[in-house]
Amino acid sequence: MRIAILGFGTVGSGVYEIAKTLKNIEVKKVLEKDLSKIDIATDNYDEIINDKEIELVVECMGGLHPAYEFIMQALKSKKSVVSANKAVIAKYLDEFLQAAKENNVEFRFEASVGGGIPCLAGIQKVRRVENIDKFYGIFNGTSNFILDNMYRFENEFFTTLKTAQELGYAEADPSADIDGYDVTNKVIISSALAYDGFIKNEFPCFTMRNITKEDILYFKKKGLIAKYIGEATTVGDEYEASVMLNLFPTNALEGNVLSNYNIVTVQSHTMGEVKFYGQGAGKLPTANAIIQDILDIQANISFNPISIEKKYSYSAKLFKHRYVLRSNEELKDEFDKIEKDGNNFYHYTKEITQADLLKVIEGKDCLVTKLSEVLV
Repeated sequence: MRIAILGFGTVGSGVYEIAKTLKNIEVKKVLEKDLSKIDIATDNYDEIINDKEIELVVECMGGLHPAYEFIMQALKSKKSVVSANKAVIAKYLDEFLQAAKENNVEFRFEASVGGGIPCLAGIQKVRRVENIDKFYGIFNGTSNFILDNMYRFENEFFTTLKTAQELGYAEADPSADIDGYDVTNKVIISSALAYDGFIKNEFPCFTMRNITKEDILYFKKKGLIAKYIGEATTVGDEYEASVMLNLFPTNALEGNVLSNYNIVTVQSHTMGEVKFYGQGAGKLPTANAIIQDILDIQANISFNPISIEKKYSYSAKLFKHRYVLRSNEELKDEFDKIEKDGNNFYHYTKEITQADLLKVIEGKDCLVTKLSEVLV
């Protein structure tokens, strides 16, 4: 199969490296502004679109535009597309799938969630047998590196963030990772496969940038460890989802996910909890997942036909959870208990809905954490 790669950065070059080791994949063109990077580079996308020998396009550009336009153009030109771009997929997945169907080609995106971990394939396999009750997990390696580093070495947040940037785990602008936009996109994409519906970005997403060394030490004394978790579940035609810090006991599997690794849990009736663990990002793990998609398309392998026809509406009142809220003053509400540690007040809520939580914290400057269901 002859393919083209859009972008020759970290992931695009990784795809090229792995493809070179395989006899049945040939990279014919690479779309790249810097033509000196590789001898098959072109800065003219029409050369790729008009080349009838190219059957598949790998989109490794990132961002919304021109990635959206390039993907749609490829699909309409009857070329299959594989992408790891969670931002564009989370926004336009319905359009991509429809265009692929109309043109009798494939749109695959395993690498967009969990990097090299085959968690989307796992979700599809579980889903073809039964409904998925819930999924949750550590979807972002940068946030996990920061929290793990703060916990093990008792460092401050911004000191650890700087270390993550120096190691290449975090961008110069780390907002997508530490404010939850990246995890939100991955929850939306995972929900499409888990629940056959395309949910919107309308559920709570709490930043982790306000967690401090003092918080980490307080939770450690309580036998708890904070992890940045994305999750979603459905009841009928309603769904609940969130992105926020969760508190796990230190002996929980999530509590022992180190460095920049990810772990995603899928829960169903007959399977119970299935956990997918591994490198959630990086050049070769992500490129490996892209190559796997290419080989599946080539072999006409599909774990479960993707359908996102179901319509779900967000509900903030489906379930009740317990939360711990930290502020520098005592909040006035009905709490199970309030503990003072140094200059901080830690407020333990009763079991409340997301709607109740949003009311409690409205207009207040506080850290929001959720007590893991493992503790309930």
